Amino acid sequence: MARWVRPGLLVLLVGAGITVAATVGVPPLTEVRTWVQAAGWAGPVLYSGLYALASMTPAPASVMTIGAGALFGWGVGVPVAFCGALVGALAGFAMSRTLGRSTVEGLAGERLARLDAMLRERGLLAVIGIRMVPLGPFAIVNATCGLTAVRARDYVAGTAIGLLPGSVTFVAVGAFGTSPGSVPFLLAVLAVVLLVGIGVMTNNRRALAARSQTRGASAVPAQRPGAGRADPDDRAG
Repeated sequence: MARWVRPGLLVLLVGAGITVAATVGVPPLTEVRTWVQAAGWAGPVLYSGLYALASMTPAPASVMTIGAGALFGWGVGVPVAFCGALVGALAGFAMSRTLGRSTVEGLAGERLARLDAMLRERGLLAVIGIRMVPLGPFAIVNATCGLTAVRARDYVAGTAIGLLPGSVTFVAVGAFGTSPGSVPFLLAVLAVVLLVGIGVMTNNRRALAARSQTRGASAVPAQRPGAGRADPDDRAG
């Protein structure tokens, strides 16, 4: 019974995040702008903290990133959005790893064990690919990574590397969104398209490599006990 306390707590926390996202939602940009202006120099810090908290829920992280550009401009918005996303990603990973990883290890089958082995060895590239092209809500991706065997150092490095291009481009969309025909805005949109294409190719290559590894492992026949030992009669002959 005790083994289910931690995963049960994780489910409750995830459910609470979903409830908050569904009932509260993302505040209007004008309202957030009022808060930021009232906070003065602490506005960027408060927005980054709000970003980190929002990233613990299924709220769309891209909206917060674009909002950082609209509120602070490109130069300030990039570090504000990047720091908020990184802190939120690390918090979600740590919560999931602490509360749910041991249960996953106890229930893991052969296929999941092979996936864990691959992520343990190639976790850095896997995390970079996932971050460049999110396959689901930001909070769900963070929690899922925490349940796998990805090394913490690979997760941190892969998250930082993978988030930076998206932060730069989506902040630019917000910063220059008031001039949709301007060169900076068009370059930002082009960068988003390129990031999506690169991330899709990376994920496809990783999936092909995982399938090849799985087929290779299943193709190796299991050696029977005593196989390969010489028969005593043969040695005598």
